[in-house]
Amino acid sequence: MKSSAEHPWSVGEVAERFDLPTNVLRHWESVRLLDPPRDSAGRRRYGEDEVVRIAVIQRSKAAGMTLEQIAVLLDDSARGRHEVLQQHLDDIDRRMEEMRRSREMTEHAMNCRAHDIATCPRFRAGVDDVLARF
Repeated sequence: MKSSAEHPWSVGEVAERFDLPTNVLRHWESVRLLDPPRDSAGRRRYGEDEVVRIAVIQRSKAAGMTLEQIAVLLDDSARGRHEVLQQHLDDIDRRMEEMRRSREMTEHAMNCRAHDIATCPRFRAGVDDVLARF
């Protein structure tokens, strides 16, 4: 077992530093995203490797990854790893395009003189692709 000096933080300390409830860290452990070592009393002890892994999980979740996708990301031997990651990249590209369009519409709305923005032809062109579904 690794010494407590190598794993200096408790679940509560790590949760506080990451501004997470402790049950989130325990859940991530239950779905095998984390596997912190235990001290002689059976308490979880987190070291630098575990803390880095938590940061990766948080960043990945913020980017829209599911816990299942994150599990694949963190497991270099996972089957279909590249396919799962490519799907996530495709999803990021799609969301970035949606954000770009939304930004253009918002900028136009800020500068448009129309009283009812939905009647402005240039503004409305920003949703033509959505309207095409009808």
